[in-house]
Amino acid sequence: MGLMDKVKAQASELAREGKAKYSEVQATRRANALLRNLGALVYAERTGRGSGDTEAQIDKLVAELKAHEAANGINLAAEPTDQPQGGPAQPPGGPAQPPGGSTSFPPEAGTTTQV
Repeated sequence: MGLMDKVKAQASELAREGKAKYSEVQATRRANALLRNLGALVYAERTGRGSGDTEAQIDKLVAELKAHEAANGINLAAEPTDQPQGGPAQPPGGPAQPPGGSTSFPPEAGTTTQV
């Protein structure tokens, strides 16, 4: 195989990879748009700002998302998080403690402490 044949083969392979990546990015953008619209509709409904056809619009978007998943071989279901449902994650062993283990601070100079 000559040098030009090798260059052409490599260019063809790069073009195929580029097209695949482009398709993947387009599918992700479409999924993000559908999910954002679904979230906005659900939010509007839950906050009492939905319209008479909000439920129908939600059903339509869910059907579109299912079809999009099937067509692109992706899973758009939310991934479970490691964080507890009430706030930010704590490091193992609980919140960080200053050296000595106390979170109280000594009184400032010039103040008196009543006992």
